[in-house]
Amino acid sequence: MNCFHTNAVSAALLLGVSIGLCGSAGAFDLNGAWASDPDNCSKVFMRKGTQVTFTDMSDVYGGGFIVEGDQITGKFARCRIKAKKDEGATINLLAACASDIMLQSVQFNLREVDANTVMRLFPGMSGMEIKYARCPAL
Repeated sequence: MNCFHTNAVSAALLLGVSIGLCGSAGAFDLNGAWASDPDNCSKVFMRKGTQVTFTDMSDVYGGGFIVEGDQITGKFARCRIKAKKDEGATINLLAACASDIMLQSVQFNLREVDANTVMRLFPGMSGMEIKYARCPAL
């Protein structure tokens, strides 16, 4: 997998999980650190002072993303939510993402499973989903 593709995938995964960052009081709260494997939260994230950041080897343990307001940060990209539409438990997002080598707009479909779990959906790819769990406070 080349660097360009890896960064694009990272940006897409970052955004894919950024559901209700802004919106109504009933919107899903996505703020926090999210990992694809909740058992590896301490291997994916670490605390530096008051900030949560990624460990050097976070991608080896499944990776994840960090949400703070309308910002989504991944290991290789940073995104800002530009538009959001809730349709029941499904959230559609449009985000602007930047990595070291590119800028792009990314559209995502997410489904809230519970208060600490989301699924990224891939329309047109039946059965393709990625599950993310909110990590406890680090």
